[in-house]
Amino acid sequence: MGDAMPEQIDLLLTGGTVVTMDPAWTIIPNGAVAVRGREIVAVGPSATLAERYTATEVIDCAGCAIIPGLINGHAHVPMSLLRGMVADQQLDVWLFGYMFPVESQFVDAEFVYTGTLLSCAEMLRGGTTTFVDMYYFEEQVARGADESGMRAICGQTVMRLPTPDAPSFDEGLERSRRFLEQWHGHERIVPTVAPHAPYTCTDEIYREAAALCAEYGVPLVTHLSETGREVEESIAQREVTPIRYAKRVGAFDGPCIAAHCVHATEDDMRLLRETGTGVVPCPTSNLKLASGVAPYKRMIDSGMKVGLGTDGPASNDDQDMFTEIQLAALLPKGVSGDPTAVPAREAFALATCWGARAIHLDHLVGSLEGGKRADLVVVGLDHLHSAPRYTYSPDAIYSHLVYSARAADVRDVLVDGRILVRDHCLLSLDEADILRRSQVIAERINAFLASRERNLLAKILAIGGVQQDEIFEIQVKAHLDASADSVIARLLGTPDVQITKASERTQYDTYFLFANGERIRIREDHRTDPGARIEPKYTITLIAAGGRGDYSSAILLSRARYTAPADHTVRFYREYFQPDRVVEREKRRRRWRIIYKEHDFAVNFDSIGHGPRSEPYMEIKSRTWSRRDADQRAALIGELIAICGLSDSALLKQEYVDLE
Repeated sequence: MGDAMPEQIDLLLTGGTVVTMDPAWTIIPNGAVAVRGREIVAVGPSATLAERYTATEVIDCAGCAIIPGLINGHAHVPMSLLRGMVADQQLDVWLFGYMFPVESQFVDAEFVYTGTLLSCAEMLRGGTTTFVDMYYFEEQVARGADESGMRAICGQTVMRLPTPDAPSFDEGLERSRRFLEQWHGHERIVPTVAPHAPYTCTDEIYREAAALCAEYGVPLVTHLSETGREVEESIAQREVTPIRYAKRVGAFDGPCIAAHCVHATEDDMRLLRETGTGVVPCPTSNLKLASGVAPYKRMIDSGMKVGLGTDGPASNDDQDMFTEIQLAALLPKGVSGDPTAVPAREAFALATCWGARAIHLDHLVGSLEGGKRADLVVVGLDHLHSAPRYTYSPDAIYSHLVYSARAADVRDVLVDGRILVRDHCLLSLDEADILRRSQVIAERINAFLASRERNLLAKILAIGGVQQDEIFEIQVKAHLDASADSVIARLLGTPDVQITKASERTQYDTYFLFANGERIRIREDHRTDPGARIEPKYTITLIAAGGRGDYSSAILLSRARYTAPADHTVRFYREYFQPDRVVEREKRRRRWRIIYKEHDFAVNFDSIGHGPRSEPYMEIKSRTWSRRDADQRAALIGELIAICGLSDSALLKQEYVDLE
């Protein structure tokens, strides 16, 4: 019998140093990769594969390395449009003072789509073939990634705060479901849900997101333990670390990708290993935001699934995975004093085979092996900064790739067997058009930033720590007559009303009013009930303008509230904020916290003013993160008003500051 006929294939990449990243760490100095359709059919010596296969196209890779496509395990790719916008800020100021306000103004479907194209172009040119994203309007990220030809896990962000694509988390979860239904089953795009972080989410968000992920068989994406402060606050508020909390609310019940984990404790790392959670530190971003250095060596040695990410371009400011690989090798050496801490081969694995395992795609990508998808990159090794090369040790190639190679050295890129970059030329996207569209958006943001002197949130953030309260406040006020005591007795004596706490206080409020509808309240709060704190409490609260939804007995104020300690004088704040108008209110308040039909409410009986001009009022209010919950509480307030026996003429659908 004669020799077997060569098999027909589509592509043969030949003559390069093949860095397979397979379980045996196989290096083939003069190697080749055979591709048919979207899969790798064989990897081996060039001569062997040349005899076995006849290729429609042969790509000469002499003087190059052939490597698996790099995997960016955590990114916010539309934020490429915010690159260079702000720097040298701590995470909370960077996030709440700059990112969230700008995003609320500018992030829409077009912003996300354009930013995604810009990032995909950058990543492809740098050899990244797969990324994991977390942002808003995620269907536009999926659209851009699909058009670019990349592989992506796209996480629709959900948080308790209003987002550019969802005014409440209820709607965010509904949007997530629609996104999953729309993109589920795509051959390169995996749609999923991304609860932002424990400090921006609720138990319900995590549990419902985990249930959605289980229903569609996709990994949940989230941020965990990025900063030391985040861990300290979680322990103070929940008595557990963010990672232990994530376990408690079901985030690890299925596959999970946890970004950062810089401040994971030993117990956290054991938990992450046992649950098979993928952990993705982002070296450059973690350094730039002063979040710290992840314990890479301990994570690797513990057997965790560890990858690497760039994070968003607004905190990096690039998406160059070669830089992240190099930092993953260098940082552990610098902080430990051990030059062997994370060898070059292991650092490279974090962005290839180990990175694929961390994002739960190692059955498809991450190594050059027969049967896996043809996601591969050709890297030139014949540049000044990578010369000369030594080959006495097969592992020397890892040193070249980790310490010498640059993103600009990437020559060719394939995803699913399709050539997306050829001889440094991006084939799947129009770079010139992307750059033009990106700059148009940037100029609009630049004009906004140049004129944001009266951005009150930014000014409060510049002074001190801020926390955001619930976004929906439901309240009703009523003017009372001499029968105030009987109204109190009637309400609090109702069997369905459970009193949980009572207090008395005098409050002095100074309101700064602005033409755009925003208000700042400076409050001096004196408790007068027995056993209460002796020292008064001073707070400053920004109350943003919001939509009002009227009900028969209540008013819904949909608005953001940001509160911080007030440690300056009222005169200082007046000069600092320069309000358009100042209004002062003094009130004596008796307050009861109650539970009515499993919902909590505050019932306040207030005397506004002083002396003979003092007027009695009753206020019932409640706050929540959920619009659906707000509607339910509004109806219950109507029931409480009926119990009080108050007529409609007594109700005031306005706030104390608006009373004349």
